[in-house]
Amino acid sequence: MKYDRQAGILELIENHEIETQDELVARLAAKGFEVTQATVSRDIKELKIIKVMTGDGKSRYSIMNQGGADVSDKLLTIFSKAYISADYANNIVVIKTLPGMAQAAASAIDSLKWGDIIGTIAGDDTIMILCRAEVIAERMTEKFTRIGNSK
Repeated sequence: MKYDRQAGILELIENHEIETQDELVARLAAKGFEVTQATVSRDIKELKIIKVMTGDGKSRYSIMNQGGADVSDKLLTIFSKAYISADYANNIVVIKTLPGMAQAAASAIDSLKWGDIIGTIAGDDTIMILCRAEVIAERMTEKFTRIGNSK
């Protein structure tokens, strides 16, 4: 059932401009899948689905192709376009993004595979990054600010 649902998700985002998880839940329900937003959120993470900006300035879900360095470059571009600000407290970095762009920006951070980052958590417009030490968080904040301001 999980694989059928995830195949349905992939089909929906390929064929429709889906902007929110709630919209995805509703479209899945119309296809006979009764799921919660939390389940869809987990599926999005497992399937490595990201939000991208459309030509008209809206955001939509898209499948992230596994293309190595090319993908990392594209994700860093997404990060720099989504970035608003970065700050840290102790060993935690908090990055503010444009609404709806935190997951894509966090995916960009994850793609860097920096060993000093333990993990990322993304909401709608905020990313929390757990670093190994405060000095690393300070250094990461400076790096993210440079990347974010390279628009």
